Parts: sequence; structure tokens; C-alpha cells
Amino acid sequence: MAAKVSIQGYEGSFHQVAAQQFFGKSVEVIPCATFREVVKIAGNKKESDGGVMAIENSIAGSILPNYSLLQKSNLKIIGEIYLPIKQQLLVNPGVQLEDIREVHSHYMAIQQCLGFLDKYNWKLVETEDTALSAKHLQQHKSKHIAAIASKLAGDLFGLDVIAPNIHTMKSNYTRFLVLKPETEVAPIPDANKASVNFHTDHSRGSLARVLTRIADGGINLSKLQSFPIPGSDFQYSFHADMEFESIGQFEQVIEEIKPITDELKIYGVYRNGKG
Repeated sequence: MAAKVSIQGYEGSFHQVAAQQFFGKSVEVIPCATFREVVKIAGNKKESDGGVMAIENSIAGSILPNYSLLQKSNLKIIGEIYLPIKQQLLVNPGVQLEDIREVHSHYMAIQQCLGFLDKYNWKLVETEDTALSAKHLQQHKSKHIAAIASKLAGDLFGLDVIAPNIHTMKSNYTRFLVLKPETEVAPIPDANKASVNFHTDHSRGSLARVLTRIADGGINLSKLQSFPIPGSDFQYSFHADMEFESIGQFEQVIEEIKPITDELKIYGVYRNGKG
């Protein structure tokens, strides 16, 4: 039976591409308008088998509100996907470059493609979603409008790729988290990465002591992100992504840092998506 997961955006979005990469082409997606809705539906096993949520981009950086959503949820990370963001210029069948007068897409997608778009005197129209722009293009059958979106969106809506891979930065990746309710998560074989959140007592050197224990345990700290603690006087919690060779190595380090941290929470233990 195919998995059913919530995603942010519409069918044909990069979230759907990421879901297919993790679960396979047969995965069923539940499009959501907001990340908050993604998390809500992913946490309800009667509605879905989990969710896929973007967490950071190699150019734009971390999506900080999504860390807060994760922290307040009942979800665990069971995997991750590093997806290259490849933007395509899509048109209705038969449309030529000289026919185009306008290009529609999300603001960020347009910005990612300015190196290509600046070659033409086209009107650039910002929309709420790349995949939705492709859908509207197909619905209105226009021969004077193009859309910037994924190849998947072009395939879904019967559009032609008139110019492939028009993004300026060729090493643009988005990292997505695969989420499931805590009660539905089983240990993952060959897990070699974990995401953890912790507080320290904010005394001098407290964070350094934690980081030293992690390093001494042979664990690679691939990400460390600070967040203000709501209601506190400029105190912070820390999100850490840890890469390790064995689960025993990770568990030993967790036991060593527990006495020198407060409110330590493990968001998930999973396989590194970079491989």
C-alpha cells in the first residue's frame, strides 16, 4: 500500500519531488497551504502516514519557524532528503520562445533564475507557488505566458520544457525532513545521524562543555542552530545535527551530555540523506 504524506504546496511542488524520492513514485501527497498544516496532518495517523517538510536551503539558509513547529509537535524525524532545486521554463505545447510575453512563478524561483530571465524583455509576475503557476498556465491555455516550476509540474500538467535548468546557481539544494508521529516510529537500521535540541544553564562556558563532550565522543556536529527561548531574558536553546558511525557511539555521548544540559530532546535518529 502506497504511503500517504502531507506536503507544503501544490501537486508538482518540490515537496512532492522530495516525497517521491524518499517513498517512491506511488506516494500519495496531501497538499497543504502552510507548514503548520503539514505538521498537524502528519501528526494524525488517521489522515496520513506522516509528512515531508523543508527545513533549510543551501542558499537561503534555515527555515527557522519550522524548527519551532517541530519542537512543539508529536513528530519524530525518520529520514531526510537533499534535493537539488532545478527550475524549468514551462509553456503550453507548441509555444515558442518568441511567443512569450510574461513569466509567472514564486518570487524565490524568479530570483533564482534572473541570470536567464535578464536576457529577455519579459514581464515577471510573482505568484504564491511554482506548481500553482504551472497549473494555471495549463488551465488558461495561454501561448504568451510561461511558468517557472519543476519538471514534475510540467509532466503533471502536460507542459513542455522550453528551456531546462534555468536556475543561475547550479548547486542549490533544499533539505527536507521526513516526519512521523512518535508512536509510529521504529528503530531505523544503520542510522548514522540524529537531530537533538537542548538548553544549557547559560553559565560561562556551559555550551563549550557540551560541544567538547560531543567532539570527544567522535561525533561530527554538522549543524548547530540557536533559538531564543520564549519568555526568557535572552536565553537560548540549541538544535544540533550529529553524525556518527554507530548508534552506540551516539547513545554514549547523549548520556555524557545529559548532566550538563537541560530539557534535552531527541527529534529523531535516522540515516544521513547525503549518501
